[in-house]
Amino acid sequence: MKKPLPLVENFEITGVAAEGMSLGRWNNLVTFVPFGAPGDVADIQITRKKHSFAEGTIVRLVRPSHLRVQPLCEHFGVCGGCKWQHLPYSLQLSCKQQQVVDALERIAKVEIPPISPILGSERTTHYRNKLEFTFSNRCWLTREQLASTEVFSNRNALGFHIPGGFDKVLDIKHCWLQDDISNDIRLFIRNYALEKGYSFYDIRANEGLMRMIMVRVASTGEVMLVVVFSQNNREAIDDVLQVIAARFPQITSLMYVVNLKVNDSITDQKVILYRGRDYIEEEMEGLRFRIGPKSFYQTNSRQAYELYKVVRSLAGLTGQELVYDLYTGTGTIANFVARQARQVIGIEYVPEAIDDARLNSRVNGIDNTLFFAGDMKDVLTDEFVACHGRPEVMIVDPPRAGMHPDVVQVILRAAPQRIVYVSCNPATQARDLALLDNQYRVTAIQPMDMFPHTHHVENVALLTLRQ
Repeated sequence: MKKPLPLVENFEITGVAAEGMSLGRWNNLVTFVPFGAPGDVADIQITRKKHSFAEGTIVRLVRPSHLRVQPLCEHFGVCGGCKWQHLPYSLQLSCKQQQVVDALERIAKVEIPPISPILGSERTTHYRNKLEFTFSNRCWLTREQLASTEVFSNRNALGFHIPGGFDKVLDIKHCWLQDDISNDIRLFIRNYALEKGYSFYDIRANEGLMRMIMVRVASTGEVMLVVVFSQNNREAIDDVLQVIAARFPQITSLMYVVNLKVNDSITDQKVILYRGRDYIEEEMEGLRFRIGPKSFYQTNSRQAYELYKVVRSLAGLTGQELVYDLYTGTGTIANFVARQARQVIGIEYVPEAIDDARLNSRVNGIDNTLFFAGDMKDVLTDEFVACHGRPEVMIVDPPRAGMHPDVVQVILRAAPQRIVYVSCNPATQARDLALLDNQYRVTAIQPMDMFPHTHHVENVALLTLRQ
């Protein structure tokens, strides 16, 4: 039988760690604790003990840190999002800046210029343009609910998955991440489904009518709602969509999916238009970007504009350059910089995203872009460069895993004058900068906050070809 792990009294939290954790020391072990603030003194329950570290949870705050602020959200600490709501935004930005510094110094180990101060988000609430909510017939009960004497006979919920539990959904009363129209829509649908007795999804049995909703709200004011059903019950589907359309005339794109699969992804499912258009539009500097139900678009619209301006500035375009935009997604950056370039070539793995990129070029009258779909390491080859021309500038915005080594080697052989590297993971970006260091020096670094109240940070680095 395992020895029970101890309750540690008067544990002092001294710093902020990766993945939104805080840290202190217990028995000479670095101990990671969620939802702590530097300066907290707390009683913590040790939940995991290894040779080099330990983990614990706060049982009681003995003396809260003077840095703490009151979280906005009633679901803070349970739903898994916004893990830093208890920290002032200035401290969040400082921690994210340090995260970039640590990655570049400890992993890249290359010569770097002074790092520019992080650009904070104009909005720290209501900043997301897309949220997905899941229906469940077994809502997650909080500690307070379990400790009460209340009997919870109705376990239906519409909300977010609990971290680490694919079948656990927390019923969300109010979310601060998206404009209030999102809360109004979600609560109306939830309450109407309860009133009509429509079944909420049972993820283990893969049954139940109401499965998911996706709400997208553009900075133009346009609203998209996609309702996902897990039964092809025509009468019920028509009823739900009809009352939504009547209650929310501001929804400009009302769509639905009947997903009978076990997994929730709708990328391989037919999305059916019920009312309005099958897209919404974002706008930047007079450019219109069409976003469909499956389109990728930066989640923080206003901060995305700031990001793209940074990318364009660092690219140093004069109108004469051939630009390669690697991992182009729906071609937002490619189309955004096209007016300042001779030609922009975008490459992306997802064919539907490339369709969106081409559409956005046509909609905006942009005729100097070319887009190609396929795995980056298979499309971006020496032959591709020979065929389409050696770029003067490359913009790369890879997924969190960073760039494949084969892609790095092709870039080195293509030898563009400048590389603008956009990353949502400074650690893998740092690894790639080290691989490019023989031919490129880092000449500018600009961290950006795309996701307030989380530990995530975006970083843009400019690399210049060594002479």
